[in-house]
Amino acid sequence: MPSFAVILAAAGKSTRFGESRRKKPFLELKGRPIWVRALEPFLKRDDVQQTLISVAPDDIDWFKDQFRANLAFMNLEIVPGGAERADSVENALRQVRNEIDFVAVHDAARPLLTPAWVNDVFSAAQQHGAAIPAAPVVSTLKRVHEQTITETVPRADLWQAQTPQVFRRDLLLQAYEQRQGLQATDEAQLVEQLGTPVHVVESSAMNLKITTQEDFRMAEALLGALPQERALGQLHPFADERPNLDWS
Repeated sequence: MPSFAVILAAAGKSTRFGESRRKKPFLELKGRPIWVRALEPFLKRDDVQQTLISVAPDDIDWFKDQFRANLAFMNLEIVPGGAERADSVENALRQVRNEIDFVAVHDAARPLLTPAWVNDVFSAAQQHGAAIPAAPVVSTLKRVHEQTITETVPRADLWQAQTPQVFRRDLLLQAYEQRQGLQATDEAQLVEQLGTPVHVVESSAMNLKITTQEDFRMAEALLGALPQERALGQLHPFADERPNLDWS
């Protein structure tokens, strides 16, 4: 069975979230921290052999103290983040063990991921070596300058990238070694730069990333509507009680 490491990217500054005493991954979403919800779908997988989280250096001591109860039930390695997302992920990637076959990078602020969606992208990565979930763009897109439309952008073949993005470990290491300072906004961009095809798995728009206050409110509304596996049960002692829906 191929082995996977999961890197949770949680070192961002949350500048677009607005005024908040805490960064967005560390806020509670209906009773549990967002980052915990983001990590949950990976915790019960036998093929996930290593889990890491990148946290801003100034937040590490606070993080360990604030979430010590959660961390007590997780074999989670905390890695100091860098100046930008790519730097933070690279720091964590360097700590992934040599025997790991694949690395999945997931946004800590993307808490609505389901085990089924993880299965899909993990399977695609094993088949293709590089895979990401994404959703087709359905809205009409406008390019705007100074509040005026300058162009209608054709939406054909446009997809919104999501996470977890999953790659062979050696491929992702090569992509970071050759990034030449590029501050990529996702890992697929670095792998694309190598000329390596990245397979796209169609996912749900519900797998949203919390960036703004509106996103947070939307996540609250969507949480109870996510498809649930009938036998999923409680993932850890801090799991909330939600209806066990079967969308099969």
